[in-house]
Amino acid sequence: MKELGLFLLLLLLVTADEARSSDPANGEVPPAEVREVYGNGRLFDITHRLKPDLPKFDSTGGIGQLYTLVQSIKNGSSYNEGEINRLLTHTGTHVDTPGHFYQKYFEAGYTIESLDLDVLNGPALLIDVPRDSNITAKVMESLQIPKGTRRVLFRTLNTDRRLMYQTNYDSSYVGFMTDGAQWLVDNTDIKLVGVDYLSVAAFVDLVPTHLALLKNREIIIVEGMKLDDIEAGQYVVNCLPIRLVGADGGPTRCILVKN
Repeated sequence: MKELGLFLLLLLLVTADEARSSDPANGEVPPAEVREVYGNGRLFDITHRLKPDLPKFDSTGGIGQLYTLVQSIKNGSSYNEGEINRLLTHTGTHVDTPGHFYQKYFEAGYTIESLDLDVLNGPALLIDVPRDSNITAKVMESLQIPKGTRRVLFRTLNTDRRLMYQTNYDSSYVGFMTDGAQWLVDNTDIKLVGVDYLSVAAFVDLVPTHLALLKNREIIIVEGMKLDDIEAGQYVVNCLPIRLVGADGGPTRCILVKN
């Protein structure tokens, strides 16, 4: 009887030890995998990761440290909790609102919380732009974008040069010239314009290009999209900007889904 009791006690100890070793909280946990493609190649994350070496508009050295732990399990807290600091509204993959360049629109509330989610989500065309110039009226006409196309993601030399992966801002990026922006407004049905660097507008035409695109308060601009390693063609785009009341723009998570 005594031997049976010892056996049962030993069995309980072994079982408890196995349970502890199989508990992820007590054993080694494999590192999480951060993916760019999901659903067997059907869903693409086209959002750049917010990290210190992401480029910052018209600056060197990247965006810097954004996230800081203010409560830490390692330091005796029961939980981890962080804070986000120094996050400019036009950081990484982000949206521009009409209030970004028009004060009267800003004061009237044409800010990020009023953006039309119907424009930000739906069928989209990912198109390759000729690599030898900025996006002019001539370039826009040459692309022959079908009438009725409401959302277009423009992939340029910026993606080939991997500018969004370089810490220092590069003003030689490809963007829209004013005449290209105005041609888009006048001759297409596009309401969402997506680009692959920090500004939709070429550096030499920064303000007038934005004014042309945002004047009618109908077009939403998404800048800093991650469009590498994706075939050109028809997709469904889904973008959900942060709902920060009164903001002239802000980060957004965007994905592309194959039709």
